[in-house]
Amino acid sequence: MQIHPHSEFNHSRDRREQGLQNLLDRLVKSIQRDELVRQTTNQLRESLQVDRVVLYYFYSQWQGQVTFESLSSKEFSILSSTGPDDCFNNEYAALYLAGRVRAIANIELEPIQPCHRDFLRNLQVRANLVVPIVIPRGLWGLLVAHHCQGPHDWSSSDIEMMQTGAQTLATDRNILES
Repeated sequence: MQIHPHSEFNHSRDRREQGLQNLLDRLVKSIQRDELVRQTTNQLRESLQVDRVVLYYFYSQWQGQVTFESLSSKEFSILSSTGPDDCFNNEYAALYLAGRVRAIANIELEPIQPCHRDFLRNLQVRANLVVPIVIPRGLWGLLVAHHCQGPHDWSSSDIEMMQTGAQTLATDRNILES
């Protein structure tokens, strides 16, 4: 029996190269996805003229965190914020999964759960607009606009803009594959 060290070496090199190519492909998809989210949140914040637009990404069943934000000022940053565990439950998740859009012009006047109001106050939110990002396998995230400096009346065109942004994200192949 003859040993062919070159063929074994070539096979090992091919596996390494394939592994590196797979890694590079995943990195490129991740960068493209992140850039789309960044562009979407920036455009929405500027168009809506609000203090903050964030992507709240669900990394497991109804647990998530703010993974992207576009800010009018750094003082409004809530990056990595997780959310009120005791307030967001299956009932609310089902509503967003069904396409619920929630527009609150003034959190102090809106009939919401006390834990939800306290949570929003802690984030400096005075008004918010929440639109779901639904992909075929479920609720991927929430696109959220916050106005922190005062109440904000949300127009139907504001809501449509947010829904268009969410739909853009929900149909992107890099998000569908993530």
